[in-house]
Amino acid sequence: MKRQVLPLLPLFILVLSLSSVLGQVSYSIPEEMAKGSLVGNVAQDLGLDVRRLRTGKARVYSGESAEHMELSRDGGALLVKDRIDREVLCGETTPCALHLQIILENPMEFYSVTVEITDVNDHAPAFEKGEVAFSISESAAVGAKFVLERALDLDVGSNGLQNYVLKPTDHFVLNVQNREQGTNNVEMVLKRPLDREKNEHVSLLLTAVDGGEPQMTGTMQILITVLDANDNAPVFTRAVYKGTVTENAPKGTAVATVSASDADHGSNGKITYSITNTLDDVRSVFEVNGESGEVRLIGSVDYEKKKSFQINLRASDEGGFTDTCKLIVDVTDINDNNPVIKIMSKSTVISEGSNPHTVVTMINIQDPDSGGNGVVQCSVNENVPFILKSTSSNFYSLVTDSDLDRERASEYNISITCCDEGVPSLSSSVTLTLHISDVNDNAPVFERSSYEAYIVENNTPGLSIFTVKATDADWNQNARVTYILEDSSVNGVPVSSYVSVSADSGVIHAVRSFDYEHIKDFHLCVKAQDGGSPPLSSNVTVKIMIQDQNDNAPQVLYPVQTSSSVVADMVPRSADVGYLVTKVVAVDVDSGQNAWLSYKLQKATDRALFEVGLQNGEIRTIRQVTDKDAVKQRLTVVVEDNGQPSRSATVNVNVAVADSFPEVLSEFTDFTHDKEYNDNLTFYLVLALAVVSFLFITCLVVIISVKIYRWRQSRILYHSSLPVIPYYPPRYSDTLGTGTLQHVYNYEVCRTTDSRKSDCKFGRAGSQNVLIMDPSCTGTMQRIQNEKNILDEPDSPVEVRPCPFYIPSRIGLCIQSIVYALINFR
Repeated sequence: MKRQVLPLLPLFILVLSLSSVLGQVSYSIPEEMAKGSLVGNVAQDLGLDVRRLRTGKARVYSGESAEHMELSRDGGALLVKDRIDREVLCGETTPCALHLQIILENPMEFYSVTVEITDVNDHAPAFEKGEVAFSISESAAVGAKFVLERALDLDVGSNGLQNYVLKPTDHFVLNVQNREQGTNNVEMVLKRPLDREKNEHVSLLLTAVDGGEPQMTGTMQILITVLDANDNAPVFTRAVYKGTVTENAPKGTAVATVSASDADHGSNGKITYSITNTLDDVRSVFEVNGESGEVRLIGSVDYEKKKSFQINLRASDEGGFTDTCKLIVDVTDINDNNPVIKIMSKSTVISEGSNPHTVVTMINIQDPDSGGNGVVQCSVNENVPFILKSTSSNFYSLVTDSDLDRERASEYNISITCCDEGVPSLSSSVTLTLHISDVNDNAPVFERSSYEAYIVENNTPGLSIFTVKATDADWNQNARVTYILEDSSVNGVPVSSYVSVSADSGVIHAVRSFDYEHIKDFHLCVKAQDGGSPPLSSNVTVKIMIQDQNDNAPQVLYPVQTSSSVVADMVPRSADVGYLVTKVVAVDVDSGQNAWLSYKLQKATDRALFEVGLQNGEIRTIRQVTDKDAVKQRLTVVVEDNGQPSRSATVNVNVAVADSFPEVLSEFTDFTHDKEYNDNLTFYLVLALAVVSFLFITCLVVIISVKIYRWRQSRILYHSSLPVIPYYPPRYSDTLGTGTLQHVYNYEVCRTTDSRKSDCKFGRAGSQNVLIMDPSCTGTMQRIQNEKNILDEPDSPVEVRPCPFYIPSRIGLCIQSIVYALINFR
């Protein structure tokens, strides 16, 4: 009897080139080791650093459907992962070995590990049947042979089946014959004739013994029925027959025909054929015609599972004599298997900065067909920057073929197609999706090379002026654009005191209220910086142009209005029509049509006597002066600009109609101020000085209290453990009473060391201009204009802070400046 052979699991032997395999190590372990048992320290034996196992994501690749080994990345130990049964894994094949690969990534490396599985005596010999019956004629000659069923022991080597023992040995002895392919034929030989009359039934016990420690056995009972004489046994024409069958052959295909002959006649010479295979799958694949000896296919055969079959055939006559032969059927391969593509290790993401020939993934190609049917060639689809390189037999590396650019293609669908050389050729394909990770290789780009923005003067601080926009072709953090205002100066003043830029949106805000009369335009530079490492940036110039607003009323330069004396122009009574009396001279600091002035006569003692030139402000007579005309003539002229809405100023012009100076003095005495008015003015000045002094002392007390409180707070913060830094934002104000701003603005500017996080905090507009010029002041217009210019200077280094009170006098203005200086002192 032939032992049944379990189907072998496919073992993939990796033949790696020297450029791919960096080391090789072998181990030997017995089967049936417990899970987690140590096989060997791979890191130590291969000379690998344990940290390399972790960073390289070391793992075991065996190519089998079941993985029996696992690798500990922490210690580099190779451990038993699952139960290993040598008989299931290798069957009768010796030696039995597992061929593994240790795969490391970044960079990709291979190490070959061979683990030999040694046999242990874990199977006892076994017979398919516990009892077998024979019918033997009593005329059987001494030396007649009777084939017995063989026992099967799944173990190999010394642990396998070693011997048979037959008891009792009164009539029969055991003969074990070694036949081809290492199989043993067990025969029972008649050593003494049988006598049916003495003993019609004979019982024997066949024992199979293996060579393991401890020794294991299996038994089979043999029952013999003694028959009457049949003295010739069947004889096959050949001991071994051979046949072939293709793996796609249909059921019913004839494989071969065996033949035996018997010298007996009649029923004793009738031969019956049968298959004696019991422990394998032969009976489910083949059948023999009991009368003709023709062997046919009744199942399906697969060359990849089993390449040949051994069929044991028996010829029996009715007298109980038998003979055996062997039929070896070879299976012919056909190309019926597509190549199998296995992804051993792959990366789904690769940086666009990767160098050419960077390994992306490794694939293993398997085709179980033989010959040309199993030779496979692989290729990738066109128009992708990747190629396949063969590293060794059945192994390919997918590598980059050129530089990658995420901005042109953020991902690739790579189709790998493998075809064998069979006829017809069979193929398989797999698609890999590879994402390209971004590298910060693109600087932000502004929409325009330069910008121009307009803003009307007297704007509210915090007003949005313009928005710059830059885009970055990179992705995610590398494409996040931050806007930064570059350091520069405008008329010696940092540009950051004029405008601010929102770091996220690129919106340019006005930090202060602009005055067209002081600054008409300025340039600033905005940098767009991405969030990469290192960051990339680009700059753009923005020109801010201030647009004029009609915020200044005309100012009369002549005639000068005084309170202490009366200025009058004389017109002789002999003046003709069109006589030039005087000229009103006015200016407007605005520009354009806001500065176009027109003159109109508002009131006059005698409107029929004078007229005012609309454009030039000349006052002329419009009729002949007569003696009836009053000596004292008072004209009120309105000077109006062309703005929307328009602004105006009035001036009183005194005209004396007389031919001599004494006549003028007698008539103009009521234009002077009386003593009572002067006394009242002195009283008001003294009262104002007293009020100012009181407020000055009060402010000093308040300031000193605040300074003491801040000092105590700073000491508390100094002794505390909190990293708190007190910060007092400055406060700025336009305190010009006669300037071009319509309102006083209070605002706070808070800046950090990182201008990207700067912000502005704007308060409400203050009250109207509060520095009142005393109309009774006798100063010249030139001196008043000089004082206004000093107060209107935007680039003055003195920082002016708002005061909670206002002094309507020049003495109060001086005291107020002292109070500001004390408030600013820290």
